[in-house]
Amino acid sequence: MMIIFKDEIYHKTLIFILLTIYIVQQASGQDQKIIRPGELWPDKQGNHIQAHGGGIVKIKDTYYWYGEQRSRGLDTAYRYVSCYASKDLIHWDFEGNALQLSDPENLGHRWVLERPKVFYNQRTKNYVMYFHLDDARYAFARVGVAISKKPQGPFRYVKSFRPLDRESRDIGQFIDDDGTAYLIFESRPTKGFFIAQLSTDYLTVEKEVCLINAPLEGGALVHYRGLYYVIGSALTGWSPNPNQYATAKTLEGPWSEFKDIAPPETNTYQSQSTMMLKVEGTKDTCVIFMADQWRPKQQWDSRYLWMPLKIGQGKLWLPKPQPWTLNVKTGETKPL
Repeated sequence: MMIIFKDEIYHKTLIFILLTIYIVQQASGQDQKIIRPGELWPDKQGNHIQAHGGGIVKIKDTYYWYGEQRSRGLDTAYRYVSCYASKDLIHWDFEGNALQLSDPENLGHRWVLERPKVFYNQRTKNYVMYFHLDDARYAFARVGVAISKKPQGPFRYVKSFRPLDRESRDIGQFIDDDGTAYLIFESRPTKGFFIAQLSTDYLTVEKEVCLINAPLEGGALVHYRGLYYVIGSALTGWSPNPNQYATAKTLEGPWSEFKDIAPPETNTYQSQSTMMLKVEGTKDTCVIFMADQWRPKQQWDSRYLWMPLKIGQGKLWLPKPQPWTLNVKTGETKPL
C-alpha cells in the first residue's frame, strides 16, 4: 500500500509540474504577442532591438525595420544600420547590420549617421537607403544614399547631396497609396521641413512638393481616409517635447494649424516621432505612431514608444501608452 501511495504522490506531482510548465509557457507566449511601449523589446535572439530613429518597409508579407545600431562595444570608426525582419510587427529577427560605413566624406571625428530609411524600387529592384549624414558640428547637413539588391544588405554607399540644394538634417519617408515615394527632411535655415518627391530610380529628389512652414523635425506622414496627416517634433535636441500634427487634403497643402498629439505636459510621453506606419487589414486599418524614447547617455538602452493612434476626420490623438495587441492580417488592435 505504501508503494502505491508513493506512486500516486509521484504521478500527481509530475502532473502538477507539467501543468505548471504548460501554464508558464502559455503565459509567456501570450506575453510575446504584446507590444509594451517604453519597455525592453527583445528580438528573437533575446537582445534588445537596436533600430533607433528607424523606418519600416513592407515587402510582400515581411516587414523590415531599419534603424541606428547603438549597441555597446561597436567600433567607433564605423556607423551601423541594423535590419530586423518580422511577419507580425511584434516578433523580430535580427538580420544583421545592413550597412557598416566608415567616414564616407572625410567628416572627421564623431561624424553622424542618423534616421536611416529604406525604399524598395520596383523598377530597378534596388533597395535604396537614405540617412542624415553630418559632421560633429551639424554643418555638413546632407543626406547619404546607399543601395542593395537584398533587403538585409549589405548596402553600398553611393553618394551624399543636399536635397533641393537645401540643408538637410532629420529625415522621414513616405510612400503614398499610389506607390509614389517621398523624402521628408528638416531644413534649419528655412525654419520648416520639406516634402520632396523622389526620382524614378529613388537616387535623388525630383521636385519639391511642399514646404511646411513650421520649425519642426522628426517629420512623419500618413494618408488616411482622404486626408494627409503630418507629425513633427520641436527643435530641442535629445530632449522630448510636445509633438504636433497638421492635416491637408493634398500634399501640396494648404496645411492646417498644428495641434498637440498628446497632453503637452507629457512631452509626447517622453518620446520623439520617427514614423507613422499604416497597417491595412481585412477588417480595419490602424496607424501606428512610432517614436523613440532617447537615453543620450546610454543610447543602447533607448526605448521605443509604439501606440495605435486615434485618427480620423481631421483629428489625431496619441493615447496614453499601455500594452496592446496587434493583428496585422485584420488590422485590429486591442489595448490591455
